Amino acid sequence: MNGPFLIRVVFAGSEQEYNARFERWGYTHRISVLIGETTIVFEPDEEGSYRAIASENLAPERLVPFSLLELIAEKLKILSE
Repeated sequence: MNGPFLIRVVFAGSEQEYNARFERWGYTHRISVLIGETTIVFEPDEEGSYRAIASENLAPERLVPFSLLELIAEKLKILSE
């Protein structure tokens, strides 16, 4: 999983694709995912799952549904195993 790749999840009854980019951060890594016009950064946590971090303060119209963030985090965990 190096460089850019696509993440596919089923959300709101349809399969959706999101552009993602693997980024090495010292001894760990982050994965930036473009959702609409919003970039969300996912980083591994202590349990081996991923947590989402908004890279900026988001206006209400740019907020991403929590359930979508959970699906993407689960998909990233599966891809990293």
